[in-house]
Amino acid sequence: MKKKKIVVAVTGASGSVYAKVLLDKLADLSDQLEAVGVVMSDNAKTVWKHELGAGYDDNYPFASYHKHDFMAPFASGSAKYDTMIICPCSMGTLGRIAAGTSDDLVCRAADVILKERRKLILVVRDTPFSLIHLNNMKTVTEAGGIICPANPSFYSKPVTLEDVAATVVDRVLDLAGLDLPSYRWGES
Repeated sequence: MKKKKIVVAVTGASGSVYAKVLLDKLADLSDQLEAVGVVMSDNAKTVWKHELGAGYDDNYPFASYHKHDFMAPFASGSAKYDTMIICPCSMGTLGRIAAGTSDDLVCRAADVILKERRKLILVVRDTPFSLIHLNNMKTVTEAGGIICPANPSFYSKPVTLEDVAATVVDRVLDLAGLDLPSYRWGES
């Protein structure tokens, strides 16, 4: 399997546990990865601290980039990043991506991924959805993005909050084309 180059963006929607579980699992799957770049919005850092009780731990084996670092490799299609995962994805970020507004590194990288016809996965985390949200999801989907709402499943009988979050993250990693051990319906 060709090693993947993945961008992970964390925005200010509630659901920092999804981002943490995603980064933990990517660290465990490092043998399948050539590079992982991480970018966080200011609101993501605030929400992370509020929800998880501590600030973002930059001890992951990934390169981190400032939200306005347009020199980050994934700000250009020439860097050939395969996949971008925005987890969680705020409705504001979704709207800026749908409108093609590349005013920060998250939206610029999403724009690059879409224009290069690569895989953009948005883990939207809000409820209920307004018609504006739904129309933005439709626009991003028509442009080639994948909307993967942070809707956990329970048939694997998750016990901890991290187990519940993993039901979403495992689907995201499947969509990204990574090989991981996960609960599979109908398999023992």
